[in-house]
Amino acid sequence: MGRSVSYPSGAIVAFTVLEVENDDDWDFEYEWLREDLRERAGQAFPSLIAHDGWRGREDRILMRNAYADFGVSVYAGLVAVWIVERDDGAYWDADWRTARSPRAQRWLSQIASRFEALFGDYVCLGHMSNGEGVYAKRVA
Repeated sequence: MGRSVSYPSGAIVAFTVLEVENDDDWDFEYEWLREDLRERAGQAFPSLIAHDGWRGREDRILMRNAYADFGVSVYAGLVAVWIVERDDGAYWDADWRTARSPRAQRWLSQIASRFEALFGDYVCLGHMSNGEGVYAKRVA
């Protein structure tokens, strides 16, 4: 499969596909995907709480904790489920007082393999010269 989807720089990313048979069902399927991701992330990582926001124009934040934003980005049916260190004013204000960034990086590195296994159905094999990614179904 060859496609590209954006996600925040530095994120741990897992890829899946949003299959919509009828264009009229796209909003329903996208909402279902977001709710499913919130439920699974909340069970796997209990410190995450619901949060509705954006990182840039294309990357939707679904949940966050003291260290990280958990979210989703979709383009042409390819879904990037990601988790990345927070990058908002309140986070950096708190970091100034109690250095959160090293703890955030440690927590993210500890959950990386579990995150990818939980949310990833595809692996990114690389990118072509035009920036389009090449993905293959993850072997179980």
